[in-house]
Amino acid sequence: MTINPDLQGRSYPAAEVYDVGREKIREFARAVKATHAAHFDVDAAKALGHADLVAPPTFAIIIAQRADAQLIEDPEAGIDFSRVVHADQRFTHHRPIFAGDRLVAELHVDGVRAMGGGAMITTRSEIFTLGADESREPVTTTTSSILVRGEGQ
Repeated sequence: MTINPDLQGRSYPAAEVYDVGREKIREFARAVKATHAAHFDVDAAKALGHADLVAPPTFAIIIAQRADAQLIEDPEAGIDFSRVVHADQRFTHHRPIFAGDRLVAELHVDGVRAMGGGAMITTRSEIFTLGADESREPVTTTTSSILVRGEGQ
């Protein structure tokens, strides 16, 4: 199956809410060897002026990958995940992620470029915190590029 070139410009709405918990932040920080006390100790985070634990900057990948899954699982996309190679990932933080945040992400397909028998797909996830009144505050924008290898590659 080939990659659908009409993916470019497509958007996927925010799916399920991701509740950021203290233990999720601590586990992620340990996994990526982030050692700052603000990732583990509420008092240390508060001493820096934060209301709760602060997630390491790359924590946003968890929410971004949930958004990316909508594209990968879209039968119209033509993506065989076994042929995907992750090429690039970038983060633009609008504010830190904190324990207690309720996050959602909208996925946008910004580019589809044929490469040999495959394609390079560039996506952007806009991650927002969801307020009690359903308001949204921008948290992080992630940009990702994946190479979907063609047959025989």
